[in-house]
Amino acid sequence: MTKHRNTDRQPQPAARPEPRAVIMISHTYPPVLGGTEIEVQRVAKGLMRRGHRALVLCAGGAPMPKRGDWTDPMGVPVRILTSKSGGTLAALAFSLGVAWSLLQLRRGCRTVYFLMPGLHLAAGLPVAALLGYRIFMKFSGSNTIRPLLRSQAGRWELRFLRWLRVPVMLLNDGMVEEAEAAGIPRSQTLFMPNPVDVDVFAPVTPERKALLREQLQLPKDGFVVIYTGRLSSEKGLLDLLDGFAKAANRPEVHLVLVGDGAQRAELEARARAVEGLPPRITFAGRVDSSAVPLWLQASDAFALVSPNEGFSCALSEAMAVGLPAVVSDIPANRQLVTDGVHGFTTAVGDTDAIARGFLQLQADSGIRKRMAAAAREEIVQKYSTDQVVDRYEKLFEGAK
Repeated sequence: MTKHRNTDRQPQPAARPEPRAVIMISHTYPPVLGGTEIEVQRVAKGLMRRGHRALVLCAGGAPMPKRGDWTDPMGVPVRILTSKSGGTLAALAFSLGVAWSLLQLRRGCRTVYFLMPGLHLAAGLPVAALLGYRIFMKFSGSNTIRPLLRSQAGRWELRFLRWLRVPVMLLNDGMVEEAEAAGIPRSQTLFMPNPVDVDVFAPVTPERKALLREQLQLPKDGFVVIYTGRLSSEKGLLDLLDGFAKAANRPEVHLVLVGDGAQRAELEARARAVEGLPPRITFAGRVDSSAVPLWLQASDAFALVSPNEGFSCALSEAMAVGLPAVVSDIPANRQLVTDGVHGFTTAVGDTDAIARGFLQLQADSGIRKRMAAAAREEIVQKYSTDQVVDRYEKLFEGAK
């Protein structure tokens, strides 16, 4: 009897992308907290976990360490190029530092990724092109491209991006239209979301939530709505406060604002002007980044009613924790929150609708639980760090 070989091919594991070194350029970086800063750190860490090398170039100044090479608490190598971050001279010094660093690092790295516009982009783009780098660019939010048309340096940045056909990463459809209006064709743009660490930002048990509330001095049995981020006018926080005041006829509803900024004094004064409201609001102030998930895990719902966003890290983190959200009905928020599925969308400035959203979530635990599960699933499936780093690997691998 003739023996036949088994010719069935066993599935082979997917080939890992070729390890590469990436220079990531961001004017500011954690411990400065913002969506772009957090994204740079998470993407760098995610790439390094997969065997790639990353180096962040940024400006300095408080609360950053001193100028020079530094390894951040997550193990990401950072080169701080200036001793200050604000002002024209500091911007010029940072731009020259970027150009010089690209010259120094060209033998060990062929990929450079700019994450913020600015004078350093106008200087860095032509230098990177002349040195033969593969160049990528990302804009961090809505209404960040259009303002470039108002200055000569900004117009040069847009021209270089267009002439060099740099792949431009954007966060939502509104930004695509903004880029087109500034002369960057759709064929040059692609969607790239901000990543979320879904292991750190994760739901907790009721027992753990009760313990966190005790530690953070939040009402044990209250319905806690939370906002995390800058306390500044572009975030629509006066509307949030007024909407909360209209929902405050329910004594168990409590609002927490985690963060600090120029508008804090105005918000505190507005809260004091409403009888009985101050004890129902917690101004937590600026907290360490490691404490942000704890505040979210101690809460019941999230609020973000700003008139403009790019891709809100704060919102996606809250959803990863399993919080339904009341959000303004803008493209960036609709990208994450489907009305009635992950939370409620409200017209910008509609404080009555904001109040209704809070009260409906407070009154119906069934809806709240369903939305919480859907919110968590949406982030895990589409926006986890692993999912986003997959996108980066494919993008970098395709740029030979």
